[in-house]
Amino acid sequence: MTNRFASGRNALAECDVCGFRYRLRELKPLVVKNTVTAILACPECWNPDQPQLMLGMYPVNDPQAIRNPRPDFGGYPQSRNIQWGWNPVGLDDPFGLTPDTLEATGAVGQVTVET
Repeated sequence: MTNRFASGRNALAECDVCGFRYRLRELKPLVVKNTVTAILACPECWNPDQPQLMLGMYPVNDPQAIRNPRPDFGGYPQSRNIQWGWNPVGLDDPFGLTPDTLEATGAVGQVTVET
């Protein structure tokens, strides 16, 4: 049985993306979300399928919670003793949740300019 189509060795076609003329065998179909489309693109316009478009196609098990967690009672008060310094120094805590043990130290010097 004979082939119903011509060989197309010298056939010309236009890129569906940019519109420039190329040989038909140089054009490649675009693939979107693992689906081959009917859009033929030249080597400059062709891009491989983006992996980010495949989000949700495969199940991902990424648990965030811990089963039966236990609090850290030993270092809990020490880990919560955070010193915040601003305005210009010290803690302005109206509720008294964090003790203010910051002390400001400074010194005044003299700058001389030689002429």
